Amino acid sequence: MGRSMLQNGLQGPRGERPVPSCFVLNNVHTDTSISLYKGRKNFRPPMNLEFTMPEQTYLEAIRAGLEEEMRRDPAVYIFGEDVALGGPFGVTKGLAETFGVNRTVNTPISEATVMGLAIGSATAGLRPVIEIMFIDFITLAMDQLINHAAKLHYMSGGQLKIPLTVRVQCGISGAMGAHHSQSLEAWLAHVPGLKVVMPANPADAKGLLKSAIRDDNPVVFIEHRGLYWSKGEVAPNSDSIAIGQAAILRDGKDLTIVALSSMVAPALAAARELEAEGISVEVIDPRTISPLDIETIAASVKKTSRLIVAHEAVEQGGIGAEIVSRVQQEVFYYLDSPILRVAAPFAPVPAGPTLEKQFLPNQERIVDACRRALSSN
Repeated sequence: MGRSMLQNGLQGPRGERPVPSCFVLNNVHTDTSISLYKGRKNFRPPMNLEFTMPEQTYLEAIRAGLEEEMRRDPAVYIFGEDVALGGPFGVTKGLAETFGVNRTVNTPISEATVMGLAIGSATAGLRPVIEIMFIDFITLAMDQLINHAAKLHYMSGGQLKIPLTVRVQCGISGAMGAHHSQSLEAWLAHVPGLKVVMPANPADAKGLLKSAIRDDNPVVFIEHRGLYWSKGEVAPNSDSIAIGQAAILRDGKDLTIVALSSMVAPALAAARELEAEGISVEVIDPRTISPLDIETIAASVKKTSRLIVAHEAVEQGGIGAEIVSRVQQEVFYYLDSPILRVAAPFAPVPAGPTLEKQFLPNQERIVDACRRALSSN
């Protein structure tokens, strides 16, 4: 144990020479999966392609990613409440018929049990993909996820790997109320050892899911319910997309908007609206919030000198606060106005459709924040 403690940068028994504190960061993640990624920094989606790819919904793209990975690797299996029936929105529909109920396993309604069993199977060499129906219910499995999945690689001195993918569904859509509409990604991004991704379109959903399944670390894959039936081009048998790499969706020179998940579409619409007024807006989708690609965001703000951060979660303690803090550390002297956040108010999500609409950040609020930033001296 003393040797393991020293390898992790901790104080050993009396008489042992302490290891420099930088070793504390050893084994937070295993890096064996890095070679799987074919991404590059400052990623921009290809424009003006000479061919067209088939369209899929966000939901279909996730299902296709699961199916391709299950065919590629027999160690991949799906585990969760009603997954053999398709889950609450039909994402896993048909996979039990294709791969059998031994690889698409229905479980009791006990999120803590599901998470604990999946972690155990991951340590034994399988690659479980578990489904937590709503991110609100991940609270019931936080002990297993945070105190075990996120820490076992580190606490074993790198001997254990936890190739676990946790699919959760989040977001405000359909007036489902306070217990089925939260965005809790900032909680998860606060935990060392977890990776957290939030794709905003079908192609990213499929590519990031494939990367999550192939990763030797626990990855929380957050799907937005309101995006399930949105459509986009997705290449068949497409490659994985690097976790930790933001996408520049639109180039601009006057202002940068960083938008997460469901806020990407309103941010792009806001950029088009402002373009009609002669304002050039750059739009960035982080795609991954842990690890966060702050380099791409900071480089954009160096160019534009202004930043708006938009996310659906409540503003207080949201991931936007982390982005703001880190950008100010990196490029404070380039800023021509305060960084502004567009987010939900600090309240539970209301159930009524009218109140829900009022609660939800939107294009109008993003445009207003942009105008305020541009008018600031």
